[in-house]
Amino acid sequence: MHPTPDFDPGKLAKSLLRRSRQGALATLMAGSGAPYCSLVNLASHPDGSPILLISGLAVHTRNILADHRVSLMLDERAAGDPLEGARIMLSGRAEQADADKDLLQRRYLNAHPSAEAFVSFKDFSFFRIRPTGTHLVAGFGRIVDLKPEQFLTDLTGAEDLLAAEEGAVAHMNADHRDAMGLYATKLLGAAEGDWRCTGCDPEGLDMQDGQTALRLDFPERVTDGTALRKMLVRLAGEARAKVD
Repeated sequence: MHPTPDFDPGKLAKSLLRRSRQGALATLMAGSGAPYCSLVNLASHPDGSPILLISGLAVHTRNILADHRVSLMLDERAAGDPLEGARIMLSGRAEQADADKDLLQRRYLNAHPSAEAFVSFKDFSFFRIRPTGTHLVAGFGRIVDLKPEQFLTDLTGAEDLLAAEEGAVAHMNADHRDAMGLYATKLLGAAEGDWRCTGCDPEGLDMQDGQTALRLDFPERVTDGTALRKMLVRLAGEARAKVD
């Protein structure tokens, strides 16, 4: 099956990775190698790769520690027949957080604030899934396999932006919630809500109201804090123009 000309599989896969807050995690049972599947909460790394917070007491964690190979099913949770919505099966290796633990924790808690209660538990750890590929199904004629470089965000040269992200997210949530609401309602067509920023990267901004997540793509790539501020002001202007 071949995708239709107007279909951008990489963009759709990126969007699913950024917007998904739950997924079905498949691991291999330690010892037997039998398949095991469980429901997990997740967030995304700045490059889009999934972040997990899981307990050492869980079967899936013991499986990962014995064999790092995993797969993760994410879907749009579309109304009606769930098989009519887009979904991806991402394959990769789950790695326990080490040097980047602070980053993973911050982004995960931005997406799941209630998980703050578990972070200090000794048996809970952050894991990042390093993708090796993904299988996207988005309807008839829209089934395609993608390589990591086709659905992950290139962070090359964006060190300044990543360093500024924490402050930028805090600033947007403290002083510019009105702009967040305009992005959601006027640029993305979402309903009014308590929209807040959960993260940013060179390609876009992540927003959330409860467990509903949105992705605002930037028209151009940004790689530093100054460019990010200019982009957010520009998009706010575009959103306000739609109000007028």
